This record gives sequence, structure tokens and C-alpha cells, in this order.
Amino acid sequence: MLTLPETDLVVHELCLGGNVFGWGADESLSRAVLDAYKGHGGNFIDTADVYSEWKEGNEGGESESIIGRWMQGQDRSKLVIATKVSLWSKRPGLRPENIIAACNDSLKRLQTDYIDIYYSHKDDASVPMAEILGAYQQLINEGKIRYIAASQHTGVRLQEALDISASEGLPQYIALQDRYNLMDRQPFESEQQDVLNRNQISAIPFYGLARGFLSGKYRKGVVVESVRAEGVVEYQTDRGWAVVDALTDIARAHHSSPSAIALAWMRANPSVSTPIASARTVEQLNEIVEVVHLSTTEVNILNRASA
Repeated sequence: MLTLPETDLVVHELCLGGNVFGWGADESLSRAVLDAYKGHGGNFIDTADVYSEWKEGNEGGESESIIGRWMQGQDRSKLVIATKVSLWSKRPGLRPENIIAACNDSLKRLQTDYIDIYYSHKDDASVPMAEILGAYQQLINEGKIRYIAASQHTGVRLQEALDISASEGLPQYIALQDRYNLMDRQPFESEQQDVLNRNQISAIPFYGLARGFLSGKYRKGVVVESVRAEGVVEYQTDRGWAVVDALTDIARAHHSSPSAIALAWMRANPSVSTPIASARTVEQLNEIVEVVHLSTTEVNILNRASA
């Protein structure tokens, strides 16, 4: 367990992604994964109002609703729940009135009185930053959210938000959520990471397994049946296969899985507090929830393979 910088939130070293709940995993499978995660000591769950609007027959909010029903049998005080606003077609953008309405909707679906971390799911340059932060201030004052964080913000825009928070006495983003993994190292390492370090906040990256490519199940000439299979075609290059081979070798040495090693590589970066990864099945969850510590040599091997 670790404490997220700039908060009093004590979380597991794997944040469980809820993007597959109501999409790749139906409610029964989702609840089994949530139970298994809790059984491993997990307490940090990430979702969004838009999950999983993209599935035919869905309208959005399915992931939050599944998590909300599951939480009715849990001790809410022992869970850290993060959700997001701005990408759902029914509640788009970061206008203050939309943030407040979307938060109230999320609270109903999650069947909870408060959200531990509420993200701006994507930057919205059409709204003055001070107005966005002011809406979050209102929700904090009402006890509906505890902390706020940014998702899919450039380093420049994140720094702008942090500067406005400091100068105007408004709530501060405590973390950045964006894509980062062995296959997608930029722009995180080139420009976002410096902002995090300068302001002593951390990254909670998504796509930690590059949409499942780093799980090791993708191999040259192997057809994988998965809702995410089309999304990993871009990684199936000489560089990608070299990364998978390196992960597999290191996993063998640790009696672990490529998934666990890929996440361990992320944790080895001091700018990362905890990566996000999702699981459609308990078997997948058991692979990603293991916390492995890599040597400097092993980190360097992976760095070279993914350079």
C-alpha cells in the first residue's frame, strides 16, 4: 500500500480499471473481478461516467452502476473510488454546471455520498481554468468529492491549472492520468513528467498494458480473440515483439507474468504512484495484481527494448 502524494489516500499498488465493466465483462464477471481484487487487498477502483457508452446497446454509466451495486456489500470507507467527467456524450465538457450535474449523476450510479478522486477526463480549453476549478471547489465544500485530478492534459495545461490553483486559492489537481506504458513512453517522459516532479504530484497512468499487448498473449502469427485485439495492431512491430520477449524473460526469472513485469517497470519510475490496469476475468486479475520489484538491470533491459 502507498499514500498518494498530496493526499491522505492510502491505496493498493494497482489501481483497478473499470473500463471493461459492462463492456468486455458483464455484471457477473465484473463482480467476480472486483471480489478477487478486494481479496488481494485491493481498494483503488477507477471508472468514468462515459464507461462503456461505446458498446452497442449501452448508453454510458454502466461501469459506475456495476461498481455502485457491488459496493453495497462493502465497507465504503475502505475503498478509494475515482471517476471522471467531460467525455460522455450526455455530459460533455467542463462547464461548471456540467461538472456539478455530472458529479451528482455519478454519485447516484455509484450509490455513494462522495467520490474520492474526481477527474477532468479531458482538457477543455473552451472553459476558463478558474471556472473549472471553482466548480470543483463547490463540490468539495459540499462534501461530494475529496480530491481532483487531471486526465489527458498536456504538461503546459497541467502547469497552468496548478498555477491558477495556487494564485487563486482554488483546489489543486493531485495527479495526472494519461497514457504511459513500455510502448507509449511519450509525451509523458518528454514533457508531462517534469511538471509532476516540479509540483510533487504523481502519475496514475492508464493503458499500463498497452491495451493488453504487454500481457504476453500476443505473439507473431497468433490470432487473439479479444474486444481489444484491433487496438494493438499498431504495437505489432519489431520493437513491440522485442519488448514482449524481454518481459517474458524477466517474468520467467521472477516466476511471474509479463503483465506484472510491465506494471513493475512503470512503478520503477519515481513519477508514477500506481498504474491502472483492467481485467475481464479473475485469471487476468491474478496476473496484474501481483506487485513485483525489478532490479536496475532489469529496468534498463526494458528501457533498451522499448527505446
